[in-house]
Amino acid sequence: MAYESLLSPLTIGPLTLRNRVVMGSMHTGLEDHAWDIPKLAAYFAERARGGTGLIITGGYAPNKRGWLKPFASEMSSRLHAAQHRRVTGAVHEEGGAIAMQILHAGRYAYTPFSVSASAVQAPINPFKPAALSDKAVDATVSDFAKSVALAKKAGYDAVEIMGSEGYLINQFLAERTNQREDRWGGTLTNRMRFPVEIVRRSRELVGDDFPIIFRLSILDLVDDGQTWEETVELAYALQDAGVSVFNTGIGWHEARVPTIITQVPRGAWLDMTARLKAEVDIPVCASNRINTPELAEAAIAEGKADLVSMARPLLADPEFAKKTAEGRTDEINTCIACNQACLDHAFSNKAASCLVNPRAARETTLVLSPTRVKATVAVVGAGPAGLAAATSAAERGFEVTLFEKSSQIGGQFRLAMAVPGKEDFKDTLRYFGRRLEVLGVDVRLDTEATTADLKPFDHVIVSTGVTPRVPQIAGSEDERVVTYADVLSGRVVPGRRVAVIGAGGIGVDVSAWLTHRPETLDEWKARWGVGDPATFRGGLTTPVLEAPARQVTLLQRKSTPIGIRLGKTSGWAHRAHLKQDGVKQVRGATYDKIEAGDDAVTLHYAVDGQPHTLEVDHVILCAGQESVRNLWTERDNWHLIGGADVAAELDAKRAIKQGTEVAAGL
Repeated sequence: MAYESLLSPLTIGPLTLRNRVVMGSMHTGLEDHAWDIPKLAAYFAERARGGTGLIITGGYAPNKRGWLKPFASEMSSRLHAAQHRRVTGAVHEEGGAIAMQILHAGRYAYTPFSVSASAVQAPINPFKPAALSDKAVDATVSDFAKSVALAKKAGYDAVEIMGSEGYLINQFLAERTNQREDRWGGTLTNRMRFPVEIVRRSRELVGDDFPIIFRLSILDLVDDGQTWEETVELAYALQDAGVSVFNTGIGWHEARVPTIITQVPRGAWLDMTARLKAEVDIPVCASNRINTPELAEAAIAEGKADLVSMARPLLADPEFAKKTAEGRTDEINTCIACNQACLDHAFSNKAASCLVNPRAARETTLVLSPTRVKATVAVVGAGPAGLAAATSAAERGFEVTLFEKSSQIGGQFRLAMAVPGKEDFKDTLRYFGRRLEVLGVDVRLDTEATTADLKPFDHVIVSTGVTPRVPQIAGSEDERVVTYADVLSGRVVPGRRVAVIGAGGIGVDVSAWLTHRPETLDEWKARWGVGDPATFRGGLTTPVLEAPARQVTLLQRKSTPIGIRLGKTSGWAHRAHLKQDGVKQVRGATYDKIEAGDDAVTLHYAVDGQPHTLEVDHVILCAGQESVRNLWTERDNWHLIGGADVAAELDAKRAIKQGTEVAAGL
């Protein structure tokens, strides 16, 4: 593909973007402290150097009551503006353009002094907000406008006003959170006065030659959200007030429908963006679950959008646009929408990064500098840790040989990509496979390395991974008692009735695999209760559930809720999936024995001392892993990484990070 639409320039007022690739807003934690500005500048500069058309920063509050958390990012003074000159200058030096996002958290602020349209507490926040007075609302409007003007003074090429995802502006717009009876509430005209006034006053301060992007919620996915008619009327009013571009937002953070995680189909929301584009006269930017140049090109070429926002894909690969322009799309490190190192970190008060690219937001501290000494490196095991180590070492200039005893690279990651909703994981292996070729790594498949094989190498990195742990349960030697690896690899096809022992991340994934039926995008939306906002307020309707493919019972020894340790921003959706598919969940189980029968096996277990039996066709063991260390001994210049180092829930985030760090330190 030529990607002519995606790579074509776009002029917005005085600003001409070199292409339609937008790095959407993503809060990394580097925004919150002045001492991190050099790191933030390097982070954005790397994306600009990679050819991104427009970069949008993480959210900056217009005042202290709009902070996301105590002492979080803010743009409210000349000092703030002066500090940001380093960020904007770094991007401009690389030929890029950058916009600052202005975001007031409203009732999502994780502080005791949060405010909102009304004193209505968010279900995802322990703090109840105070209702802004009429005077305070007016002052907040002026604070937004002041922040826009300061962003211009700081050298930003544009601003984005955050009016989506359930933050303060959304809270004024929706009946769900706006229970006011003054000029800022009640009728639609009054409810949308807040964002319209923000844009109008901002335009007064910055003039007509400064682009204002507005992040517009086009599908709230919450009860008592906006209708499509209200969204369109708001868009007209904002356009008249001076908005230059609409960026689209899908869903509030408290929505019961997943919008960006890996189980959401790619391009799931493009039709909604196309509906908005047909209504307005200014450019519209698509967002959410667009992670490939092919999909981005199609969105623009088919007239569904004018730009495409890809936040996490630009975390995963800062050279996304450059590789696309150079015809190297097979070399793109594709975002797999796992959320594990980006959003999970952000919502847990940790610095954000990326599972498949641990250098993201660590450009100044995790550096793959060229080696000064020629040396040879052997990497044993081609799972995520070994692949990261091999490619990172080769990138530094080492002569790398990769040993893998199986016929394919990937290790346990190859099992993960078999899970429904995790199909994108295959792109990570495609990326690593291509990277090995480009860097000239000597890859030896079907080769189990020995100590003698490794003796000639200057450095040895052992990443031999894990093997499923088999708990000591009487009768587990029956051929119908199998491991998750047997099932996900296709070696065993389970019957209709299945017991899954172990309810960590793997047990949940296997349960999803067992109950899954292939579905179209429309069927996926129906299952989650996504309706047309022209008919259903907020775009929510009654979910339509199909019968699952199998009857599954998921058991765990712990008495804590199943799935409680899953990712903060995606675990709830995985738990909802179990409920949708009728997976029976058993907590606090102890296992007595597995009794073999002619047509089935019977699992004998107890809960709170009470015995139970369960007759099934197969028992699948998901009871953890054990490190494979048969090759490992403590030696100079030998390193142990990944699952071979720590066997814990197939932690690819830690494995890839560790492999990269070890290679960087050689």
